[in-house]
Parts: sequence; structure tokens; C-alpha cells
Amino acid sequence: VQLVESGGGSVQTGGSLRLSCSLSGYTASTYCIGWFRQIGDKGREGVAVIDAQGIPSYANDVKGRFTISQDNNKNTLYLQMDSLKPEDTTIYYCGAVPKGSLCRYDNFAYSGQGTQVTVS
Repeated sequence: VQLVESGGGSVQTGGSLRLSCSLSGYTASTYCIGWFRQIGDKGREGVAVIDAQGIPSYANDVKGRFTISQDNNKNTLYLQMDSLKPEDTTIYYCGAVPKGSLCRYDNFAYSGQGTQVTVS
């Protein structure tokens, strides 16, 4: 599975961005997919995931502000980020793990190179 993120950029506080993740070598409904972000130099925290049944879940600090979705026809995962805050500034990654494995960001077997989001 290959993943390529795009859509990052700079935005003012309260603004919006939509991140995209293009997946290849992937079959919808057979993977858990989602987003995580970098914390500090090398740490990570989960943002949102969609399990193999298509059920989304979110980290507490993005609930109500971020929306994860997927377009299976385009093999693309999205993260709509609204009401952005300066503390959302970091690199965002998409990841995937096969169905049947724990659907959590820290269990992703595959991930992309990341896209920078800066909120000022």
C-alpha cells in the first residue's frame, strides 16, 4: 500500500484546510485508514480513523472540528479541518493497517511522507 498526502499549507486561526491522501495497492473495506500527526520531534498522536466497516472515530481535541471521509471510487482519504487552532500546527500523515488488526494510528503498517499544516 502506498500513500501520498497533499493539501497542507498555511492558514489563519479559525480557518479551514482539507487534506487528501491518495492510496494505491489498496482495496476499500479491507483496511483501517486514518490520520495522525507529529508531536514534538518524533512523537505521534492519532487524529481520526475509519475502520474497515466505514465507521469513523476521532481524537477528543479534534471532535467537532475535523471530519474524516473517504472516496472509494478515487481511493482517496480526506481530512476536513475547520476552526483550526495554532496548536494544530504540525505535520499530518495518513496511514493504513489491514482489517483484523487493531485500528489505531500507532498500529498503522503503512504511512505517507506527511504534509505540513501551519496555523497562525
